Amino acid sequence: MNAPGQVGYAQLSTVDPAAWRATGSAWAGLTGLVERRAGELADGGATLRTGWSGSAAGSADARLSGLRAELVALVPAVIETDQILAEFAARLVAARARLAAAVALAATTGVLIDRRGDVRADPSRVSTDRTGQPVLQVAAALREALDLADAADAEATTRLARLTRAASTGWPAQPPSYRPPPNADPGLVRRWWAGLTPAERRWLVVHDPALTGRLDGVPAEARDQANRLLLAARRAALVERWEQLLARVPRGPLELAGLRAVDAAMSGLDALVDRLESAHQPRAYLLGLDVGGEGRAVVALGNPDRATDVLTYVPGMTAGLSDATGELGRAARVLERCAELAPGTQTSAVLWLDYDAPDFLHEAAWDGQARAAGEALHRFQEGLRATHDGPPGRQTVLGHSYGSLVVGTAARDHGLAADALVFVGSPGVGVTHAADLGLPPGQVWASTAPDDVIRLTRPPDELARRAALGATPIGTIAGWLAGSSDERWFGRDPAEPGFGGRTFPSGRYGHTGYWHPDNPALDGMARVVLGR
Repeated sequence: MNAPGQVGYAQLSTVDPAAWRATGSAWAGLTGLVERRAGELADGGATLRTGWSGSAAGSADARLSGLRAELVALVPAVIETDQILAEFAARLVAARARLAAAVALAATTGVLIDRRGDVRADPSRVSTDRTGQPVLQVAAALREALDLADAADAEATTRLARLTRAASTGWPAQPPSYRPPPNADPGLVRRWWAGLTPAERRWLVVHDPALTGRLDGVPAEARDQANRLLLAARRAALVERWEQLLARVPRGPLELAGLRAVDAAMSGLDALVDRLESAHQPRAYLLGLDVGGEGRAVVALGNPDRATDVLTYVPGMTAGLSDATGELGRAARVLERCAELAPGTQTSAVLWLDYDAPDFLHEAAWDGQARAAGEALHRFQEGLRATHDGPPGRQTVLGHSYGSLVVGTAARDHGLAADALVFVGSPGVGVTHAADLGLPPGQVWASTAPDDVIRLTRPPDELARRAALGATPIGTIAGWLAGSSDERWFGRDPAEPGFGGRTFPSGRYGHTGYWHPDNPALDGMARVVLGR
């Protein structure tokens, strides 16, 4: 990187952000090597203790333990290096997008740009009395792009230098004994974290990653470091569950179903790790992971603490660790469309899969799991507000299918730190009117595809009544699906005029097709995220 203030037009024109992203990913790849060497030291110490005793043996064992601790403490540092370089690469992408816009403006207004970035009117295209304004506009656009690159370069240089100094002075340092409880207010957590020294924060990441990784109010970078340190242990827990089920004899239907579920969770975790370790932009931040039950994951694409626009996506029925990367792909498609609509804008999208999603229709017809998720979603959104750098970012919460009920219930019962709510393919959101969600109705958006099967849902009491009146099974089913009422399982359809919110169109792509590249609903979601 260059000294601050020296990024020029030619440099920004030719820089390759992907190369910086790949460099960061290579640094993160060192974690595996460090962990293997630390494991070898632990094994060596155990072997040593079986055949050697006395003061010399004790000193040797202490030295090996110290070396292992130093190696383990390096892991967050290499992850942080990856974070710094990934964010630098992301800001270069934004700067280059603004540069491209400036070049396009020059081409359409008859302005020439030389290799040094100097601008002048093209005399063959612009008359003398019109040279001033186009030149000034292009020069300002170029300056904006170069200033963004300068700021990114200066910040990355400063952060890497700070990390190098910390490594040379030794870390981490044990903090005071107080720890916030798991469900603490994110604002209090943020103040606690800000009151620690960098060395104390690193100690918590290394020695208490389970706490650090799950606390809303701890910045995304520290949570990502802590949760990545836990990946091996989380997979080991799944393997242990697999072996326990496999050892049961005889194995009945429950054991076989359990084996299939654990196998699916392991496959999902492996796919998620592949995404975490890839050099793809935007970088993924692991903000939460639980392998119990069907598994839960909270993953951000791009650093939400540094983005101007942040989307939180809550998936619906059957969501779990087994398909976390598939759900993350939906969030990624919204980000891609945001980049097309607003080149140079820094956005982040979070997959919030931190609740027990229903697996079957009879579960999805009741709101118990949505109500149980409400407080956690409320706390997560408050945490995003608390940890955001600089001016507050625009926060949008998107719920799909049963996830829309989770979002609506959280907003109704607890309140959500959000500037806009979006519901797609919704069976109702737990309220009868947009005004009951705690946001201005103009910031409540919804879309339901014409061929979405969710349109066939009816309130449970109506289903029960029709079932009682149905003379035959076929008649009962026909009664369930009949009628044009806008009442769904959980209240009025938020995409209907009577709900009082705003809508955007969707093509005929069914219940899961809102993210299809050709569906106008994808544009609608992206425009809401961008505040357009």
